[in-house]
Amino acid sequence: MERVLVSACLLGRPVRYDGRGKPVHAEIWRRWQSEGRLVPYCPEVGGGLPVPRPPAEITGTGGGEGVLNGTARVVTDTGEDVTDAFLRGAHQALETALRHNARVAVLKDSSPSCATTQIYDGTFTGHRSPGTGVTTALLERHDIRVFPETALDSAAAYLTTLEHP
Repeated sequence: MERVLVSACLLGRPVRYDGRGKPVHAEIWRRWQSEGRLVPYCPEVGGGLPVPRPPAEITGTGGGEGVLNGTARVVTDTGEDVTDAFLRGAHQALETALRHNARVAVLKDSSPSCATTQIYDGTFTGHRSPGTGVTTALLERHDIRVFPETALDSAAAYLTTLEHP
């Protein structure tokens, strides 16, 4: 049985920057939970950031990939550089995925850690742009397929191809 690394907030755990969760309510999600497939992890908490914490966005070029390459940073709305915590959390998320043999992840879109399709643009004005978060970029570098919480059907189809090649 394939395991799925998931953003802990998607299970309702209160780990987001604002101290809340963002639980997913979908039949497939409940089935995966009952099957014991889900491996919850919050990269930001894992990287040492508190709950609650100031909101953070990626600044510079390249989104999460840029953070990994050193062309972008993660900063809070007060200007504090929290890049190192985001990098630590991403590496711990990768270790967690590898330890559980998870080749699939479902992560919270728009997060500077977990985004798969869009991130906030670094201006703290609510504007988004295409991009991935730091954890997503690192997982994808290691051939772990990452899906947003809005693409559970695609994640399920991919799991099927892994289990029944």
